[in-house]
Amino acid sequence: MLQDKIKTLIRDSISTKESLLKDEVTLQAIESCVSLLLTSFKNGNKVYFCGNGGSAADAQHLAAELSGRFYLDRDALPAEALHVNSSYMTAVANDYSYDVVYSRLVNGFGNKGDVLIGLSTSGNSRNIIKAIEAAKEKEMVTIGFTGRSGGSMLDICDYILRVPSDITPRIQESHILLGHIICELVEEQYFGSTEHMIQSATL
Repeated sequence: MLQDKIKTLIRDSISTKESLLKDEVTLQAIESCVSLLLTSFKNGNKVYFCGNGGSAADAQHLAAELSGRFYLDRDALPAEALHVNSSYMTAVANDYSYDVVYSRLVNGFGNKGDVLIGLSTSGNSRNIIKAIEAAKEKEMVTIGFTGRSGGSMLDICDYILRVPSDITPRIQESHILLGHIICELVEEQYFGSTEHMIQSATL
């Protein structure tokens, strides 16, 4: 029955998140990332996100949570997803290579102390890896969101958040969970108490 399949998929998603709940290494990494972003914002630095496909959508989503608002009615935090200029993306992919669409931007306006967050379910996306390499040359801090193995990003990111799954949809669902946790805690600690949260959703 179709409902049995639906229930199985929901259980798979829950199981992945339950595994995260028991993963002390990842929980500590989340805490470290919150502290890192707080320090970066307080120092006047920016946070950039990059990803491909669904991970690009997640990158844009999480950037919007910081530059817009999560719960609090507050000032914008300087966060941006690097793929949002479609003219730039198509020009550079056509004239140079899709592998460098993000690294060129990092080279162009990344600064020491900024943060680059790369999302790749495999951890092996060439354009994300090149962006991370460029960020390290600029003395930026790098955070990777990946799947179980971490791929090539495991050895080059300053901080890595690995979802214990090899299934792309399950990984991406957990990337949004982890990103939401980070955004909520950064907002709460940067701007203060959440007692005056805006409860009504506008989107």
